[in-house]
This record gives sequence, structure tokens and C-alpha cells, in this order.
Amino acid sequence: MEKLKLNYLHNNSVAQVILNSPKGNVLDSIMMTELLNVLNDFKSNSGLKSITFEGEGDHFSFGASVEEHRKENAAAMLEQFHSLFYAMIDLGVPSISKISGQCLGGGLELALISNLLFADKTAKLGQPEIVLGVFPPPASLILPMKIGNSRAEEILLTGKIISADEGKTIGLINDVFESKDEMNGKVDEYIQKYFLPRSASSLRYAVKASRTMFNHILENKLKVLENMYTRELMNTEDANEGINSFLEKRKPEWKNN
Repeated sequence: MEKLKLNYLHNNSVAQVILNSPKGNVLDSIMMTELLNVLNDFKSNSGLKSITFEGEGDHFSFGASVEEHRKENAAAMLEQFHSLFYAMIDLGVPSISKISGQCLGGGLELALISNLLFADKTAKLGQPEIVLGVFPPPASLILPMKIGNSRAEEILLTGKIISADEGKTIGLINDVFESKDEMNGKVDEYIQKYFLPRSASSLRYAVKASRTMFNHILENKLKVLENMYTRELMNTEDANEGINSFLEKRKPEWKNN
């Protein structure tokens, strides 16, 4: 694989997925294709008890490719990105994201699909899409379910970046560790204690049961927001100005339409 590393641990019962395109581990079309292929392959592993996601190097992910957010690419990009969420719903294997450094935009959305999020002290989390004049469809649905509307709306409407400790305070992060090495060790202990002794098939049912409403909302509303993004938002001047100004490294000139 070109932009992904995959390791199997604990007698193939744990899959370690590493976003491998440092320094930003940007979720471009190549990486998303590889992720989807890996998730589809996991379906045939009936003994899989946990999946972990992490970024190679100092950062989890800077997010999806801004270049692929251009109007002519947006529909294909979102359809491909959202297929990862449907694949995770279908799979139902307990998943953990281990977050270091920047975890922004589509990177945070990928982490959000996990059942559990752990972070080290370097983690910075946010959905800065509004700064570019756009919005994040998956996070717009998932964040309110995970942390409540009030806190979710502050993150979504302001684009503010929060620390790992603030993420834990608001219920987004399950636990925070001093370093990436400590996080890796503690998460492995967690998996050995809580997932490895369990039945793989029962864990899948438990994930799907605990996510009854979560999955229902994503399956029924993500396409609605995808259509709003591609058919309405991307037909505004400002959404295109926001993306173009970022790529051109200049301040956006909003027309408010």
C-alpha cells in the first residue's frame, strides 16, 4: 500500500491501521481508496476483535485534501469519503482512534467514527471547515450525538481548535496520556483487558446494538448533507472563494452569497 500501513496483532485479532503519509497524513483519494479496501477485507476476518487507527509521525491527520474540495471534485470526494463511514457501520468491529498532534477536518471525522478516542497531550482537535466557507457533513451528525448539540455547535460554527484535555472534559476523548508511547502501551493493555477475552461475533452485535440510533442517523442523513454540500453550498461564491483562497495562500474575500 502506498499511503497506509496495516499490522495484525494478538494472533490477527487486532488490526492496526496507520495513516502513512507524513507529515500531515492527508486523506486524499489514494489513501481513502486504500482505507476502503482494508475495511472491506476485514469483513472476511471473523476473528477480528478490534481496529485501531493512528497517524504515522507526529500527527493523526491534517484532514481531507483541500485540492479535492474544489467544486469539480467535491462530489466524488465526498462520496468516496462517506463510503468509509458506511463500511465501518457495516463492519461493526470495536474501533479505537489514537490521536497525536493535529487531528483536523476529515481527520477528526475519521477518528469520530471510532467507538473510542484516546489522545496524548500533543493532540489538537477541530473542524475548521467553516474557515474555508464549507461544513463537514459527517461531523455535523456525529459530534452532536457524541458530545451534545451545544458543545458540538461551538466546534462546528467557530472552527476553533481544542486540546486533548478539553476534548476529555467535553466527553469527546475517553482518556489522555502524557506521550504517544504511553498511549500506545495503555491502549494495547485496554484491548487485552476488554476486547481480547470477548467473542468477536458478540462484540460486533454489541457495537451495532449500542449504535442503533447513531447508525440510523448516519445511514439516513449523511446523504442529505452530502447533497446539500454538493448541490447547494458549492454553488455559492463564498464556498468556492474559501477553498481557492486557501490554496492560493491568501485571505478570503467574502461576498456573503
